Amino acid sequence: MTPLASLLAARIAREGPIPFRDFMDAALYHPEHGYYRRPHDPFGIHGDFFTAEQLQPVFGILVAQRIRQLASALGDPPDFTVVELGAGRREMAQAFSPWRYCPVDIDGGEIPRGFRGVVFSNEFFDALPVRAVKYEDGAFRELLVTFEGETFHWISGPAVDSAAEEYLRRFYPPPQEGRCCEVPPLQPWVERIAGALDDGWVLTIDYGFTREESIRFPRGTLMGYRRHAALDDVLHAPGERDITAHVNFSALRELFEARGFATERFETLASMLLTAGEADQFSSALGDAGDAARRRGQLKQLLFGMGETFRVLLQRWDPNRRDVPEK
Repeated sequence: MTPLASLLAARIAREGPIPFRDFMDAALYHPEHGYYRRPHDPFGIHGDFFTAEQLQPVFGILVAQRIRQLASALGDPPDFTVVELGAGRREMAQAFSPWRYCPVDIDGGEIPRGFRGVVFSNEFFDALPVRAVKYEDGAFRELLVTFEGETFHWISGPAVDSAAEEYLRRFYPPPQEGRCCEVPPLQPWVERIAGALDDGWVLTIDYGFTREESIRFPRGTLMGYRRHAALDDVLHAPGERDITAHVNFSALRELFEARGFATERFETLASMLLTAGEADQFSSALGDAGDAARRRGQLKQLLFGMGETFRVLLQRWDPNRRDVPEK
């Protein structure tokens, strides 16, 4: 049993079954035993998974070129700022060095108020602790985690509150008996960003689905990752594996639109990178001859591997539009 499993089992013994959101939050962000807080490196060939940031410097160069296009559209203001959500090990800091750079993590860092620029994130929203829900006996029911026989188990809990039910009915097709889904804490981040950005864009890279595509995931989208293997059992060995939930892009898009943002593009990562690299035929990304072979491999992985599975959502805040519509 992992150290965190012992703590969670003790809590369940005291309090009874706990919401999965609490389990996921502890598994990822417990200050001592959480997956992203333990003294280990979860990324790369010796870790549990790759992210696009590991394909440096090509990824950073191309994203920076895309942001440079956005800065140019604003007239290249000297105070142009890139806020990175989920900055982690600051792997994008060098790529974003031409501008004021503000790293923000889930539990640290402040978004500057009244700034002009871009709020950028890559695999941030998929790591937010979510509520797990199952439609059962005609109601959306919270899925709880209990502990029996030295193992964590799922059990159905009470019906969800009105806010969660509104989210589920708004951003998913009509419910079907036995179907599982997740409710992420998107609204607080939308409000936080909307309250800070004075002029510019939100650029979100992640893997996920739209409302219509959600029918492909009748068991929900929760996944664990260990040693580059995707695992269905997200309750095993908390603290020693990553846990993610696919992003509902219909929800993210419409929540931002309800706060006055206009969606400019929704595309694959490959499409965005092609837009960024076409100006110089990828010469900046491929570098000099001595490094070109390695960088070509990175570019190929980005365009034909991650590039077709990751989505990019680009949304613009119009500073002249102050009549924010109601939800």
